[in-house]
Amino acid sequence: MPQPRKNPGFAAVLSFFIPGLGQIYNGQIMKGIIFIILASIFGFLTVVFIGYILYPLFWVYNLYDAYNTAREINERYGGYY
Repeated sequence: MPQPRKNPGFAAVLSFFIPGLGQIYNGQIMKGIIFIILASIFGFLTVVFIGYILYPLFWVYNLYDAYNTAREINERYGGYY
């Protein structure tokens, strides 16, 4: 059964608003849930200021991962979105 193509830009936009949502869109359900949990923890850590460093770093990685995973899925199953 052919794998549906993924839109890397859409995956990145989803992760922009809710970290982990782009991973879920890409079919990486467990990874997406873990990203949502980590984003929540880092968000709560802003109370002790370390979250102000960890959350933005994680957020940028989250966007990068969602975009590149969608691209890799498309390359693996033929064609680009």
